[in-house]
Amino acid sequence: MRKFDDISIGERAELSHIVTEKDVNTFASLTGDDNKLHMEDDFASQTSFGKRVVHGMLSASFISTIIGTKLPGDGALWYSQTIEFLLPVRIGDEIKVVAEVKSKYDRTQSIELQTDIFNQHGQAVVTGTAKVKLIEKKEKAADKSVAENNRTQVALIIGATGGIGYATCKELAANGFKIGIHYNSNKSKAEKIQSELEQMGVASAICKADICNASEVTNMFEQLNRKLGFIEVLINCSTIPVPTVPLKNTDWSSIQKHLDITVHGMYNLFENAFPVMSEGKYGRIIALNTQAIEMLPPKGWIGYVTAKSALAGLCRSMAVELAYLGITVNMVSPGMTETDLISDMPEKVRLIAATKSPLKRLATPADIAAAISFLASEKASYITGETIRVNGGQVMI
Repeated sequence: MRKFDDISIGERAELSHIVTEKDVNTFASLTGDDNKLHMEDDFASQTSFGKRVVHGMLSASFISTIIGTKLPGDGALWYSQTIEFLLPVRIGDEIKVVAEVKSKYDRTQSIELQTDIFNQHGQAVVTGTAKVKLIEKKEKAADKSVAENNRTQVALIIGATGGIGYATCKELAANGFKIGIHYNSNKSKAEKIQSELEQMGVASAICKADICNASEVTNMFEQLNRKLGFIEVLINCSTIPVPTVPLKNTDWSSIQKHLDITVHGMYNLFENAFPVMSEGKYGRIIALNTQAIEMLPPKGWIGYVTAKSALAGLCRSMAVELAYLGITVNMVSPGMTETDLISDMPEKVRLIAATKSPLKRLATPADIAAAISFLASEKASYITGETIRVNGGQVMI
């Protein structure tokens, strides 16, 4: 919940939405406005508009969305609005709603917003001004004490549908965390994980995002902050397949793909986690690395090894920069682990890898999750810039 003093003149928020026929039908059913200009193609084609026009208030209703969820968000009491409809909106249009703080009124603890809606061509379709009062939640002394004792209660697991991500969700859930379950494509697995956590009595929320896309990452954090509370533990278990490609057959685009998901993706996540962590002067950031950068690099893995080496540099640099804020940044470096990523690997190769470990086996996802759980806990409060190697002793430093 935002406080009046924290809002600045000139602060902006945006959201986008593609208007569908279902939206129009739902709006008509809810309001009873079944004007044929909105509902019937034949009727609309005989008017100067040529085709159906979306209800003006349907588009304008997204002003309520941006006020209630983004600027100022929870606690907003929207009490005044001027609206001018400039151009018609059609089914299939992508509208962008923009709100900007123009004035603040100390006496009433309210703000005035310029509210504009644009179509996909950048044309303004709706304009106006809104007045919003901020209703602040009363904080009890006991609430503050409880919050301080449960600072790490929300954890976001990036790549939760992978083997290690799934094990990490269950491990942290068992330790009392609320869990943000991230996925990029495997929605059914994310839903299965959420169902399992519900059976454990653990609060969770599913979120979809391409972590290489900055706007999708921002939207993911906003959704999770509203559903679960502010994220103070960020765990990046994301990865991509690592085919063996000889250097002579490698081009820069394949290396860039690894850099995008591993380094750029990590930075996008950090950029969105940082504001809350810095304000609370607390945070845990944990990333998965690989023992491949600590030994003779495997042939054909140049993109993967390059990206993971860069990730190590990024995390160590962040650890130095963020330490004064009480934010720790660490990595977990697994050896070969029994996940779907190695399911197509020949059994002989897996057996050879196991024999190289003093413990004579491959790692399990639970082994990696246990190390991640430790770094996410208060027991690791004096550890930052470190890499915990979970490889059965194959690499000792």
